[in-house]
Amino acid sequence: MGSTPTRRRRWTALLGTAVLTAGVGGALTGPASAVTNVDFATHCIPPAISGLPPIDGTTTAKITADNTAPKVGDTVNITYTVVTPAAGNPTDLALPADIMTPTGKVTLGGAQTGSVTVAGPKKNDPVPGRAPFPSFSMTGSFTVTEPGAITLSPGDYNIHTSYILELDTPCTVTNPPAGVSETVTATANPPANTRTISLGSASGAPGAAVAVSGSNFTAGATVTLAGRAGANQTQDTATVTANSSGAISGSLTVNDLATTGIVAYEGSAWSDTKGAGPAAYAVVDDPPVPPGSQKVTATVKAGTLSMAQAGDSVALSAVDFGSGTASTGALQAVTVKDFRGGPAGWSLTGKVTDFTGPGAKIAAGKLSWTPACATKPGSPSTCQAGSAGVVGSAGATLASTPDGTATGGEFTANAQLSLDVPAFTPPGSYAGVLTLTLT
Repeated sequence: MGSTPTRRRRWTALLGTAVLTAGVGGALTGPASAVTNVDFATHCIPPAISGLPPIDGTTTAKITADNTAPKVGDTVNITYTVVTPAAGNPTDLALPADIMTPTGKVTLGGAQTGSVTVAGPKKNDPVPGRAPFPSFSMTGSFTVTEPGAITLSPGDYNIHTSYILELDTPCTVTNPPAGVSETVTATANPPANTRTISLGSASGAPGAAVAVSGSNFTAGATVTLAGRAGANQTQDTATVTANSSGAISGSLTVNDLATTGIVAYEGSAWSDTKGAGPAAYAVVDDPPVPPGSQKVTATVKAGTLSMAQAGDSVALSAVDFGSGTASTGALQAVTVKDFRGGPAGWSLTGKVTDFTGPGAKIAAGKLSWTPACATKPGSPSTCQAGSAGVVGSAGATLASTPDGTATGGEFTANAQLSLDVPAFTPPGSYAGVLTLTLT
Protein backbone atom coordinates (compact mmCIF):
# COMPACT_ATOMS: atom_id res chain seq x y z
CA MET A 1 0.00 0.00 0.00
CA GLY A 2 2.85 2.36 0.87
CA SER A 3 4.35 2.12 -2.64
CA THR A 4 1.08 2.75 -4.54
CA PRO A 5 0.94 6.58 -4.06
CA THR A 6 4.60 6.82 -5.10
CA ARG A 7 4.00 4.86 -8.31
CA ARG A 8 0.88 6.95 -9.02
CA ARG A 9 2.83 10.19 -8.56
CA ARG A 10 5.59 8.97 -10.95
CA TRP A 11 2.97 7.90 -13.52
CA THR A 12 1.22 11.27 -13.26
CA ALA A 13 4.50 13.14 -13.58
CA LEU A 14 5.49 11.20 -16.69
CA LEU A 15 2.16 11.77 -18.40
CA GLY A 16 1.51 15.33 -17.28
CA THR A 17 4.87 16.87 -18.05
CA ALA A 18 5.40 15.05 -21.34
CA VAL A 19 2.14 16.40 -22.66
CA LEU A 20 3.28 19.97 -22.02
CA THR A 21 6.69 19.54 -23.67
CA ALA A 22 7.17 21.86 -26.66
CA GLY A 23 10.49 21.90 -28.48
CA VAL A 24 10.50 22.02 -32.27
CA GLY A 25 13.12 23.69 -34.47
CA GLY A 26 13.29 24.65 -38.14
CA ALA A 27 11.36 27.92 -38.20
CA LEU A 28 11.11 29.79 -41.49
CA THR A 29 11.97 33.45 -41.23
CA GLY A 30 10.29 36.42 -42.82
CA PRO A 31 11.36 40.04 -43.12
CA ALA A 32 12.54 40.97 -39.62
CA SER A 33 11.36 44.55 -39.90
CA ALA A 34 7.74 43.46 -40.48
CA VAL A 35 7.43 40.81 -37.75
CA THR A 36 6.29 41.57 -34.19
CA ASN A 37 6.44 39.25 -31.19
CA VAL A 38 2.98 39.06 -29.59
CA ASP A 39 2.27 38.29 -25.92
CA PHE A 40 -1.19 36.88 -25.20
CA ALA A 41 -2.95 35.17 -22.30
CA THR A 42 -3.31 31.43 -22.81
CA HIS A 43 -5.40 28.73 -21.09
CA CYS A 44 -3.87 25.23 -21.39
CA ILE A 45 -5.71 22.07 -20.27
CA PRO A 46 -3.51 19.02 -19.52
CA PRO A 47 -5.08 15.58 -20.07
CA ALA A 48 -7.29 14.47 -17.19
CA ILE A 49 -5.03 11.46 -16.58
CA SER A 50 -2.18 13.77 -15.60
CA GLY A 51 -4.00 15.10 -12.56
CA LEU A 52 -2.64 18.59 -13.23
CA PRO A 53 -4.88 21.68 -13.06
CA PRO A 54 -5.34 24.03 -16.06
CA ILE A 55 -2.39 26.29 -16.76
CA ASP A 56 -3.12 29.99 -17.26
CA GLY A 57 -0.06 31.81 -18.50
CA THR A 58 1.36 34.05 -21.19
CA THR A 59 2.46 32.83 -24.62
CA THR A 60 4.93 34.82 -26.69
CA ALA A 61 4.64 34.06 -30.41
CA LYS A 62 5.28 35.46 -33.86
CA ILE A 63 4.07 34.86 -37.41
CA THR A 64 6.32 35.13 -40.48
CA ALA A 65 5.37 34.98 -44.17
CA ASP A 66 7.56 34.10 -47.14
CA ASN A 67 5.84 36.73 -49.33
CA THR A 68 4.49 39.93 -47.78
CA ALA A 69 3.50 41.51 -51.12
CA PRO A 70 1.57 38.80 -53.01
CA LYS A 71 -1.01 39.12 -55.75
CA VAL A 72 -4.54 37.74 -55.53
CA GLY A 73 -4.30 34.04 -56.37
CA ASP A 74 -0.78 33.61 -54.95
CA THR A 75 -0.01 31.09 -52.20
CA VAL A 76 1.62 32.50 -49.06
CA ASN A 77 3.60 30.16 -46.80
CA ILE A 78 3.48 31.12 -43.12
CA THR A 79 5.27 30.01 -39.96
CA TYR A 80 3.74 30.24 -36.48
CA THR A 81 6.55 30.22 -33.90
CA VAL A 82 5.74 29.88 -30.22
CA VAL A 83 8.78 31.68 -28.82
CA THR A 84 7.81 31.13 -25.17
CA PRO A 85 5.06 28.59 -24.39
CA ALA A 86 2.67 29.26 -21.53
CA ALA A 87 4.01 26.35 -19.45
CA GLY A 88 7.29 24.87 -18.30
CA ASN A 89 8.31 21.48 -16.93
CA PRO A 90 6.84 21.49 -13.38
CA THR A 91 8.70 18.40 -12.14
CA ASP A 92 12.25 17.32 -11.47
CA LEU A 93 11.93 14.62 -14.16
CA ALA A 94 13.79 15.28 -17.42
CA LEU A 95 11.67 14.77 -20.54
CA PRO A 96 13.04 12.87 -23.57
CA ALA A 97 13.59 14.26 -27.06
CA ASP A 98 11.23 13.96 -30.03
CA ILE A 99 7.99 13.09 -28.25
CA MET A 100 5.66 15.86 -29.46
CA THR A 101 3.96 17.17 -32.58
CA PRO A 102 2.39 20.66 -32.38
CA THR A 103 -0.55 21.95 -34.43
CA GLY A 104 -2.31 25.29 -34.36
CA LYS A 105 -4.24 28.04 -36.10
CA VAL A 106 -3.24 31.43 -37.52
CA THR A 107 -6.04 34.00 -37.59
CA LEU A 108 -6.47 36.13 -40.74
CA GLY A 109 -7.99 39.60 -40.49
CA GLY A 110 -8.39 42.79 -42.46
CA ALA A 111 -8.97 42.33 -46.19
CA GLN A 112 -9.26 38.54 -45.85
CA THR A 113 -10.68 36.71 -42.84
CA GLY A 114 -10.56 33.11 -41.65
CA SER A 115 -7.95 30.83 -40.15
CA VAL A 116 -5.01 28.80 -41.43
CA THR A 117 -4.11 25.37 -40.03
CA VAL A 118 -0.42 24.96 -39.23
CA ALA A 119 1.58 21.95 -38.03
CA GLY A 120 5.10 21.25 -36.85
CA PRO A 121 7.39 18.22 -37.09
CA LYS A 122 7.80 15.66 -34.32
CA LYS A 123 11.06 17.05 -32.97
CA ASN A 124 12.13 18.55 -29.65
CA ASP A 125 15.23 18.68 -27.48
CA PRO A 126 15.21 16.99 -24.05
CA VAL A 127 13.77 19.26 -21.35
CA PRO A 128 15.49 19.18 -17.93
CA GLY A 129 13.37 19.09 -14.81
CA ARG A 130 11.94 22.47 -13.78
CA ALA A 131 13.26 24.01 -17.01
CA PRO A 132 11.25 26.25 -19.35
CA PHE A 133 9.96 24.55 -22.46
CA PRO A 134 11.87 25.56 -25.63
CA SER A 135 10.13 27.26 -28.54
CA PHE A 136 8.52 25.36 -31.42
CA SER A 137 7.32 26.25 -34.91
CA MET A 138 4.44 25.21 -37.14
CA THR A 139 3.98 25.89 -40.86
CA GLY A 140 1.07 26.17 -43.27
CA SER A 141 -0.15 28.16 -46.27
CA PHE A 142 -3.15 30.04 -47.61
CA THR A 143 -4.28 31.37 -50.99
CA VAL A 144 -4.83 35.12 -51.29
CA THR A 145 -8.41 35.83 -52.37
CA GLU A 146 -8.76 39.56 -51.69
CA PRO A 147 -6.53 42.61 -52.30
CA GLY A 148 -5.52 44.81 -49.36
CA ALA A 149 -3.81 44.46 -45.98
CA ILE A 150 -4.25 40.97 -44.47
CA THR A 151 -3.25 40.68 -40.81
CA LEU A 152 -1.80 37.50 -39.29
CA SER A 153 -2.32 36.78 -35.57
CA PRO A 154 -1.31 33.73 -33.50
CA GLY A 155 -4.25 31.53 -32.50
CA ASP A 156 -4.93 28.39 -30.48
CA TYR A 157 -2.33 25.62 -30.49
CA ASN A 158 -2.27 22.00 -29.38
CA ILE A 159 0.59 19.85 -28.06
CA HIS A 160 0.29 16.18 -29.01
CA THR A 161 2.69 13.82 -27.27
CA SER A 162 3.73 10.25 -27.96
CA TYR A 163 5.32 9.35 -24.61
CA ILE A 164 3.85 6.33 -22.81
CA LEU A 165 0.41 7.32 -24.18
CA GLU A 166 -0.89 9.38 -27.11
CA LEU A 167 -2.20 12.55 -25.42
CA ASP A 168 -3.18 16.12 -26.29
CA THR A 169 -2.91 19.39 -24.40
CA PRO A 170 -4.94 22.17 -26.09
CA CYS A 171 -3.92 25.79 -25.41
CA THR A 172 -6.44 28.47 -26.33
CA VAL A 173 -6.19 32.24 -26.63
CA THR A 174 -7.97 33.62 -23.56
CA ASN A 175 -9.13 36.85 -25.24
CA PRO A 176 -9.17 36.23 -29.00
CA PRO A 177 -7.95 37.45 -31.31
CA ALA A 178 -4.34 37.86 -30.20
CA GLY A 179 -2.38 40.86 -31.43
CA VAL A 180 -1.19 41.23 -35.02
CA SER A 181 2.30 39.83 -35.61
CA GLU A 182 2.63 40.18 -39.40
CA THR A 183 0.79 42.01 -42.20
CA VAL A 184 0.62 40.84 -45.79
CA THR A 185 -0.38 43.49 -48.35
CA ALA A 186 -1.96 41.88 -51.41
CA THR A 187 -2.53 43.53 -54.77
CA ALA A 188 -5.18 42.72 -57.35
CA ASN A 189 -4.14 40.35 -60.10
CA PRO A 190 -5.32 41.96 -63.35
CA PRO A 191 -7.14 39.67 -65.79
CA ALA A 192 -5.32 38.44 -68.88
CA ASN A 193 -5.26 40.83 -71.83
CA THR A 194 -7.43 39.25 -74.56
CA ARG A 195 -7.64 42.29 -76.85
CA THR A 196 -7.04 41.47 -80.53
CA ILE A 197 -6.94 43.38 -83.83
CA SER A 198 -6.93 42.47 -87.51
CA LEU A 199 -6.21 44.56 -90.63
CA GLY A 200 -8.10 44.80 -93.89
CA SER A 201 -4.77 44.59 -95.78
CA ALA A 202 -1.15 43.90 -94.94
CA SER A 203 0.31 46.66 -97.17
CA GLY A 204 -0.59 49.82 -99.02
CA ALA A 205 0.74 52.89 -100.77
CA PRO A 206 1.76 55.99 -98.75
CA GLY A 207 -1.41 57.79 -97.62
CA ALA A 208 -3.64 54.72 -97.99
CA ALA A 209 -6.24 54.03 -95.30
CA VAL A 210 -6.12 50.54 -93.75
CA ALA A 211 -9.21 49.09 -92.08
CA VAL A 212 -8.68 48.04 -88.46
CA SER A 213 -11.10 45.89 -86.48
CA GLY A 214 -10.73 44.43 -83.00
CA SER A 215 -12.44 42.81 -80.04
CA ASN A 216 -12.36 42.48 -76.23
CA PHE A 217 -11.66 46.16 -75.54
CA THR A 218 -13.41 47.93 -72.64
CA ALA A 219 -16.96 48.85 -73.62
CA GLY A 220 -17.20 52.58 -74.42
CA ALA A 221 -13.43 53.12 -74.21
CA THR A 222 -11.58 55.47 -76.55
CA VAL A 223 -9.09 53.37 -78.49
CA THR A 224 -6.06 54.80 -80.30
CA LEU A 225 -4.98 53.28 -83.62
CA ALA A 226 -1.30 53.93 -84.37
CA GLY A 227 1.48 52.96 -86.73
CA ARG A 228 4.67 51.38 -85.43
CA ALA A 229 8.17 51.54 -86.87
CA GLY A 230 9.83 48.68 -85.01
CA ALA A 231 9.51 49.45 -81.30
CA ASN A 232 8.61 53.13 -81.87
CA GLN A 233 5.22 54.73 -82.56
CA THR A 234 4.88 56.85 -85.71
CA GLN A 235 2.91 60.09 -86.18
CA ASP A 236 0.09 58.19 -87.95
CA THR A 237 -2.76 57.90 -85.40
CA ALA A 238 -6.56 57.81 -85.25
CA THR A 239 -9.14 57.13 -82.55
CA VAL A 240 -12.26 54.96 -82.41
CA THR A 241 -14.76 54.11 -79.66
CA ALA A 242 -15.38 50.53 -78.52
CA ASN A 243 -19.04 49.52 -78.68
CA SER A 244 -21.03 47.90 -75.87
CA SER A 245 -19.51 44.51 -76.73
CA GLY A 246 -15.93 45.84 -76.69
CA ALA A 247 -15.53 45.64 -80.47
CA ILE A 248 -13.81 48.36 -82.51
CA SER A 249 -13.93 49.24 -86.21
CA GLY A 250 -12.16 52.10 -87.96
CA SER A 251 -9.37 53.03 -90.33
CA LEU A 252 -5.87 54.47 -90.07
CA THR A 253 -4.18 56.52 -92.79
CA VAL A 254 -0.55 55.42 -92.99
CA ASN A 255 2.04 57.83 -94.41
CA ASP A 256 5.30 56.86 -92.67
CA LEU A 257 7.40 54.73 -95.04
CA ALA A 258 9.13 53.05 -92.07
CA THR A 259 5.89 51.50 -90.77
CA THR A 260 6.19 47.81 -89.89
CA GLY A 261 2.97 47.29 -87.91
CA ILE A 262 -0.22 48.76 -86.47
CA VAL A 263 -1.41 48.69 -82.84
CA ALA A 264 -4.58 49.63 -80.95
CA TYR A 265 -4.64 50.59 -77.29
CA GLU A 266 -6.70 52.18 -74.52
CA GLY A 267 -5.29 55.10 -72.54
CA SER A 268 -2.88 57.87 -73.40
CA ALA A 269 0.06 55.63 -74.41
CA TRP A 270 0.77 52.11 -75.59
CA SER A 271 0.57 49.40 -72.92
CA ASP A 272 0.79 45.65 -73.48
CA THR A 273 -1.85 45.22 -70.75
CA LYS A 274 -4.43 47.42 -72.52
CA GLY A 275 -3.35 47.12 -76.14
CA ALA A 276 -3.42 44.74 -79.10
CA GLY A 277 -0.91 44.14 -81.87
CA PRO A 278 1.31 44.94 -83.57
CA ALA A 279 -0.32 43.55 -86.69
CA ALA A 280 2.20 43.48 -89.54
CA TYR A 281 1.82 46.21 -92.17
CA ALA A 282 4.17 47.53 -94.87
CA VAL A 283 4.08 50.79 -96.85
CA VAL A 284 4.76 50.14 -100.53
CA ASP A 285 6.33 53.25 -102.09
CA ASP A 286 5.78 52.95 -105.86
CA PRO A 287 5.84 56.46 -107.41
CA PRO A 288 5.60 56.84 -111.21
CA VAL A 289 8.89 56.92 -113.13
CA PRO A 290 9.68 60.45 -114.44
CA PRO A 291 10.41 60.83 -118.19
CA GLY A 292 13.97 59.93 -119.07
CA SER A 293 14.40 57.82 -115.90
CA GLN A 294 14.65 54.11 -115.21
CA LYS A 295 13.25 52.37 -112.19
CA VAL A 296 15.69 49.90 -110.65
CA THR A 297 14.24 47.23 -108.33
CA ALA A 298 15.82 44.55 -106.18
CA THR A 299 14.20 41.63 -104.38
CA VAL A 300 15.09 40.21 -101.01
CA LYS A 301 14.04 36.56 -100.86
CA ALA A 302 12.97 35.01 -97.60
CA GLY A 303 15.26 32.24 -96.40
CA THR A 304 14.78 29.39 -93.95
CA LEU A 305 15.07 28.59 -90.27
CA SER A 306 17.89 26.09 -89.77
CA MET A 307 20.32 24.72 -87.22
CA ALA A 308 23.70 23.02 -87.32
CA GLN A 309 25.54 21.16 -84.54
CA ALA A 310 29.27 21.29 -83.93
CA GLY A 311 29.23 17.53 -83.34
CA ASP A 312 26.97 14.57 -82.66
CA SER A 313 28.46 13.11 -79.48
CA VAL A 314 29.29 14.29 -75.95
CA ALA A 315 31.60 12.44 -73.56
CA LEU A 316 30.74 13.24 -69.95
CA SER A 317 33.31 12.97 -67.18
CA ALA A 318 33.81 9.60 -65.46
CA VAL A 319 32.62 9.04 -61.89
CA ASP A 320 33.85 6.57 -59.30
CA PHE A 321 31.76 3.53 -58.42
CA GLY A 322 29.78 4.12 -55.23
CA SER A 323 30.41 7.87 -55.11
CA GLY A 324 26.99 9.01 -56.33
CA THR A 325 28.42 12.17 -57.92
CA ALA A 326 27.61 14.09 -61.10
CA SER A 327 29.05 13.25 -64.51
CA THR A 328 29.53 16.56 -66.33
CA GLY A 329 30.32 17.91 -69.77
CA ALA A 330 29.28 20.43 -72.42
CA LEU A 331 26.67 20.13 -75.14
CA GLN A 332 28.01 20.49 -78.66
CA ALA A 333 27.31 24.08 -79.75
CA VAL A 334 24.25 24.59 -81.96
CA THR A 335 24.13 27.40 -84.53
CA VAL A 336 20.64 28.65 -85.38
CA LYS A 337 20.11 30.76 -88.52
CA ASP A 338 16.76 32.54 -88.87
CA PHE A 339 16.66 34.04 -92.36
CA ARG A 340 12.87 33.82 -92.86
CA GLY A 341 11.94 37.45 -92.30
CA GLY A 342 8.51 38.21 -90.84
CA PRO A 343 7.32 38.43 -87.24
CA ALA A 344 7.81 34.86 -85.98
CA GLY A 345 10.38 33.89 -83.37
CA TRP A 346 11.70 30.36 -82.78
CA SER A 347 12.23 27.84 -79.99
CA LEU A 348 14.96 25.19 -79.63
CA THR A 349 14.04 22.37 -77.26
CA GLY A 350 15.68 19.13 -76.19
CA LYS A 351 14.65 15.85 -74.61
CA VAL A 352 16.66 12.78 -73.66
CA THR A 353 16.14 9.03 -73.36
CA ASP A 354 17.15 6.88 -70.40
CA PHE A 355 20.87 6.12 -70.22
CA THR A 356 21.31 2.38 -70.73
CA GLY A 357 24.37 0.42 -69.64
CA PRO A 358 25.56 -3.02 -68.54
CA GLY A 359 22.42 -4.54 -67.06
CA ALA A 360 21.19 -1.23 -65.62
CA LYS A 361 20.01 2.20 -66.63
CA ILE A 362 20.13 5.81 -65.41
CA ALA A 363 16.77 7.56 -65.72
CA ALA A 364 16.39 10.41 -68.22
CA GLY A 365 15.28 12.68 -65.38
CA LYS A 366 18.80 12.52 -63.92
CA LEU A 367 20.16 14.74 -66.76
CA SER A 368 20.10 18.49 -66.11
CA TRP A 369 21.49 21.40 -68.09
CA THR A 370 22.38 25.07 -67.72
CA PRO A 371 21.64 26.67 -71.12
CA ALA A 372 23.44 29.65 -72.66
CA CYS A 373 22.77 31.55 -75.88
CA ALA A 374 24.64 34.28 -77.78
CA THR A 375 23.33 36.57 -80.54
CA LYS A 376 25.50 37.55 -83.50
CA PRO A 377 25.86 41.35 -83.66
CA GLY A 378 23.43 42.97 -86.10
CA SER A 379 20.71 40.35 -85.64
CA PRO A 380 17.19 41.86 -85.32
CA SER A 381 16.20 39.30 -82.65
CA THR A 382 17.88 38.65 -79.30
CA CYS A 383 18.40 35.07 -78.21
CA GLN A 384 17.13 34.04 -74.75
CA ALA A 385 18.61 31.04 -72.92
CA GLY A 386 16.24 28.50 -71.38
CA SER A 387 16.02 27.92 -67.64
CA ALA A 388 18.52 25.71 -65.84
CA GLY A 389 17.00 22.41 -64.72
CA VAL A 390 16.07 18.87 -65.63
CA VAL A 391 15.96 17.89 -69.32
CA GLY A 392 14.34 14.46 -68.95
CA SER A 393 12.08 12.65 -71.37
CA ALA A 394 9.47 15.45 -71.24
CA GLY A 395 12.00 17.95 -72.58
CA ALA A 396 13.05 21.52 -71.82
CA THR A 397 13.88 24.72 -73.71
CA LEU A 398 17.51 25.31 -74.65
CA ALA A 399 17.02 28.74 -76.29
CA SER A 400 14.42 30.89 -78.05
CA THR A 401 13.62 34.27 -79.57
CA PRO A 402 10.26 36.07 -79.19
CA ASP A 403 7.80 37.08 -81.90
CA GLY A 404 8.16 40.70 -83.02
CA THR A 405 7.75 43.16 -85.83
CA ALA A 406 11.33 42.49 -86.98
CA THR A 407 12.94 39.10 -86.35
CA GLY A 408 15.83 37.03 -87.59
CA GLY A 409 19.56 36.65 -87.19
CA GLU A 410 22.24 34.16 -86.27
CA PHE A 411 22.62 32.61 -82.83
CA THR A 412 24.78 30.12 -80.94
CA ALA A 413 23.23 27.94 -78.22
CA ASN A 414 24.99 25.55 -75.85
CA ALA A 415 24.67 24.17 -72.32
CA GLN A 416 26.62 22.67 -69.46
CA LEU A 417 25.36 19.12 -68.83
CA SER A 418 25.21 17.25 -65.53
CA LEU A 419 24.12 13.61 -65.15
CA ASP A 420 23.31 12.66 -61.55
CA VAL A 421 24.75 9.15 -61.34
CA PRO A 422 23.23 7.24 -58.38
CA ALA A 423 25.65 5.71 -55.90
CA PHE A 424 26.73 2.15 -56.68
CA THR A 425 25.55 2.24 -60.28
CA PRO A 426 27.21 -0.82 -61.90
CA PRO A 427 30.50 0.07 -63.63
CA GLY A 428 30.41 0.45 -67.40
CA SER A 429 29.45 2.83 -70.19
CA TYR A 430 25.96 4.39 -70.22
CA ALA A 431 24.48 6.13 -73.26
CA GLY A 432 21.34 8.15 -73.92
CA VAL A 433 20.15 10.14 -76.94
CA LEU A 434 19.55 13.87 -76.58
CA THR A 435 17.29 15.10 -79.40
CA LEU A 436 17.08 18.80 -80.29
CA THR A 437 14.05 20.22 -82.10
CA LEU A 438 13.86 23.67 -83.72
CA THR A 439 10.41 25.17 -84.28
